[in-house]
Amino acid sequence: MVTIKEIAKAVGVSSATVSRVLNYDPALSISPVKRQAIIETAEELNYETPRNRNKSNGAATPSLLTKLVIVHFLEPSDEIADPYYVGVRLGIETRCRDLKTEIVKIFHSDNLPEASLLESASGIIVIGKHSDNEIEWLTQHGRHVVFADFDPKNEHIDSTFSDVGLATEKILDSLKASGYRRIGFIGSHENLNGSVQQFGEKRCAAFIDWQKKNGTFDPTLMALADCSNGQSLRLDTGYRLARDLLTLSEKPDVIVTSNDNMAIGTYRALQEAGLSIPDDVAVISFNDIPVAQFLTPPLTTVRIHGEHIGEAAVDLLLERLSGRCYGKQVRIATELIWRESCRKPRES
Repeated sequence: MVTIKEIAKAVGVSSATVSRVLNYDPALSISPVKRQAIIETAEELNYETPRNRNKSNGAATPSLLTKLVIVHFLEPSDEIADPYYVGVRLGIETRCRDLKTEIVKIFHSDNLPEASLLESASGIIVIGKHSDNEIEWLTQHGRHVVFADFDPKNEHIDSTFSDVGLATEKILDSLKASGYRRIGFIGSHENLNGSVQQFGEKRCAAFIDWQKKNGTFDPTLMALADCSNGQSLRLDTGYRLARDLLTLSEKPDVIVTSNDNMAIGTYRALQEAGLSIPDDVAVISFNDIPVAQFLTPPLTTVRIHGEHIGEAAVDLLLERLSGRCYGKQVRIATELIWRESCRKPRES
């Protein structure tokens, strides 16, 4: 059984550095090349976290899923920047390792994968959002295709995802119950099918709908990034957009960010402005990446179970290979984790 120390020795870094990388700590200062080397070495050596070591291997017959192709909507450098998507992919790979499945990974590029590569696989798992043309092409050339962390809105196509729109409504209901009134939002527009859809991103759309329903919509409390590529929800984007919100004469008393990376950037902007979290401005977010609990103050965030989304995608493939002939969509529940960055509603 391989250890973190063995991975550290193979890459030429400290055990602490390996541990922080494998726990998806975005605060770690390390080059993308070295981070990628650690992740790939851990995969090559079949490293398992203590939790996964205790999981049973009682999966379906290994021969059902002999070869899997993972098609990712991000480039490797973008995936490394967002621990959530690393978790989705590792959930897939951990499940496939139990099944003795060969895995081929295809990250985003300007060209579609070779059709022969997809046609030779038992199944394909597609991570993240893809255009209608890409969906049609992938389903045409794949025997069985499952989408992970994306709902193609096609009842005949298998998918597994979490409803971030519903989670946004739950956040806003909780903030209202906690007494917050000026609720800011930091996120992005949607980019799909080759064009930017203004206010189309699910969390953004849910925020607008909720505010209008409650008669409190104020467009000045929204700061949105142009989503020109697959990864716009970065630390630096959150920092820049938070600074924009803080120029308002009447600042928000709480800021909702679309993911934890943007929340970290928001923390920096608030601290530079001499504002206290949560006394002056509270912060609440999405994903619950490992570093969220170690921020000062610890971050309140919606836990989206990326690893379970990945595992469920593999299970959907196994069902197809076992004979299921109808489409199936699996929604993985989210969980709001309350920490010190935001006031919690009083228990009724």
